[in-house]
Amino acid sequence: MDRIALQGMVFYGYHGVHPEERRLGQRFVVDLEVERELKTAGLSDDLEDTTSYSDVYDVVREVVEGRPRRLLESVAETIAGRVLKKFEVASVRVTVRKPKAPMAGGIFSHASVEVLRTRS
Repeated sequence: MDRIALQGMVFYGYHGVHPEERRLGQRFVVDLEVERELKTAGLSDDLEDTTSYSDVYDVVREVVEGRPRRLLESVAETIAGRVLKKFEVASVRVTVRKPKAPMAGGIFSHASVEVLRTRS
């Protein structure tokens, strides 16, 4: 199966368990891959034969910049579900990173969640 990938999409959202996260917001970084057949698009050079990564980006942006969620798991699951519903793809892998996840005494680059969902 072929893949389309969007890496390092950065958005500002209000997700988190702590009240400060939901009030002040923070940056979130999302990576996304979809699997689908791309040979037809490669031969036709026609956007109608593929999945527009611009349209996929819009779905991700709507979720991350939209209604606040407590958990990264919920952000990733919502993105994956919407992508599977809207586009003709076999699977979607979503990684959501929170670069400045608050943790007492914690020093690390980010916290992240990754989900893989397939069309059933």
